[in-house]
Amino acid sequence: MPGTGEPPPHGWATMGRWRGPRILLAVLLLLCPLPAPACPHTCHCWAGDVDCNQRALHEVPRLLPTNASTLWLGYNLIAVLGARAFPSLPVLLRLSLTHNRLEKIHRQALLGLGALQELDLSDNYLSVLSSETFLPLTSLSILNLGYNRLEQLEAGVPPALPQLQAIFLNGNPWMCSCSILPLWRWLGHNREKVPERSSLQCMFPESLNTYPIMAFGNDSFQQCQTVPLSVQNYAAFLLIGPFSFLASIFCCTLIGSIVVVYQHLRKEPQTWKRPLSSGCH
Repeated sequence: MPGTGEPPPHGWATMGRWRGPRILLAVLLLLCPLPAPACPHTCHCWAGDVDCNQRALHEVPRLLPTNASTLWLGYNLIAVLGARAFPSLPVLLRLSLTHNRLEKIHRQALLGLGALQELDLSDNYLSVLSSETFLPLTSLSILNLGYNRLEQLEAGVPPALPQLQAIFLNGNPWMCSCSILPLWRWLGHNREKVPERSSLQCMFPESLNTYPIMAFGNDSFQQCQTVPLSVQNYAAFLLIGPFSFLASIFCCTLIGSIVVVYQHLRKEPQTWKRPLSSGCH
């Protein structure tokens, strides 16, 4: 033991033998972290930027550098973003998918992109977007949806982005009916977040073609203010219908039976009043 002149126990000697290499290994890992996944052979990577523009890609490359901060996927042939379309990219800040053929984005397509701040989906074929798709993007501040095929925007899309500072919606064929009311309301309360709000125009119906959406007043949506029926209301109607039909059949049968019995009882007294034949002369 130390200070006694006795040799150290076997266990202590073993720990002393391994302590040096362990410390050296830890230092090496700190100085030389494990390499990030190699850059896709179809792309060009440098200093956190991954350039996959104009590579005729039909899907997002599966292996991307985990240190990527900007990912360019514009001018490709991507039509669908399926569930978990991207590998986990914890420091990705900017993602561009402009000028693709995007028609559908899965509700879980953007999982793993929690640090994303800018998303460009412009110049695609998107006609429907779910608010659930954007829930993972808690840091997103700029969203470009310009020049797609959106006729309406689900009411929950902007509120799903708590850090949203700017959204671009121009160039879409907006349907100016009651379905656009949620978007019109949101625009009215968030004008500063829509830089090109004055250029948002109706395309349908034809009578309102090129009419500015922001020019509508509250009276324009007066007919849309009625409270819609809930699912419970529709269920009640569906149940009441068959029961009413059965009840009417029962009532008709009951009334018919009463009428038959009544007529039968009216005939019975005539039989009772017939004179009895007497055997006496």
